[in-house]
Amino acid sequence: MASSATLPSQMKAWTYAEYGKSSDVLKLGSDVAVPQLNDDQVLVKVVAAGINPVDFKRMLGLIKAADSPLPIVPGYDVAGVVVKVGSQVKKFKEGDEVYGDINEKALDHPKQFGTIAEYTAVEERLLAFKPKNLSFIEAAGLPLAIETAHEGLERSQFSAGKSILVLGGAGGVGTMIIQLAKQVYGASKVAATSSTGKLDLLKSLGADLPIDYTKENYEDLPEKFDVVYDAVGECERAVKAVKEGGHVVAIDVTSPVVPPAVFFVLTSNGAVLEKLNPFLESGKVKPMIDPKGVFPFSQTREAFAYLETGRVTGKVVIYL
Repeated sequence: MASSATLPSQMKAWTYAEYGKSSDVLKLGSDVAVPQLNDDQVLVKVVAAGINPVDFKRMLGLIKAADSPLPIVPGYDVAGVVVKVGSQVKKFKEGDEVYGDINEKALDHPKQFGTIAEYTAVEERLLAFKPKNLSFIEAAGLPLAIETAHEGLERSQFSAGKSILVLGGAGGVGTMIIQLAKQVYGASKVAATSSTGKLDLLKSLGADLPIDYTKENYEDLPEKFDVVYDAVGECERAVKAVKEGGHVVAIDVTSPVVPPAVFFVLTSNGAVLEKLNPFLESGKVKPMIDPKGVFPFSQTREAFAYLETGRVTGKVVIYL
């Protein structure tokens, strides 16, 4: 590993200089400047980077008004090794294995230089030590999804003994909501929706009631739930499945929100990852990477094409 004295000034990174479809605008550059560090940041040598729907929605220009200037290196999630630390960094040192979501506010000026690059700069407070039992690829698939799952459960005042319905249970966030609700919060009942072929996966994650959305309308079930977590953008239906006085949380930026549902955008926080690390290290909560969703850095375009099908189980991860 390069010591900080011999770090390169340029790196390989995937960038886009205009908004559009990933297949049209995403280009591999070999002379992108390595990001400069602020005092509270560390420089991470990227080993793996998870990609999320927010990455291609951002690339399409859907948050243009609040974005960083073009050209942009996409990517929120990272797992890698610290190679340099800013002067105010207390927790991490060179050689530490870390992971995190590098954008504190997901839709408010996410960084110009993201994680699909050889190096990325990130504030110390957004990172956690990588769980010892997880590979870099497994860890890179976690931060944005597990932090989003956690924040939604907190906002919905979820607690032991409550029931929850998860819409989109087989997706990146959904697979985390099911596991956290069951293993961390002590849910009395977890129901979750997916297509026919993924019902067994939902059961394996801890869902008591897997619902095949191709055959059943969950809002017509006689049973109602304390919390409905809408990870797919079906608010109008979601609010019909919640108990009187219950909570509905929604995360799809492109769908209208219907009261009593509340929409939120993740605030990234390394302390949340630290809090959840014991559940990851004990195996109670497991990363969920799509079996066909691991791509080498050179195939980043293919990784985005796969993510954009909307049929991914768990997460898509790129490795360097």
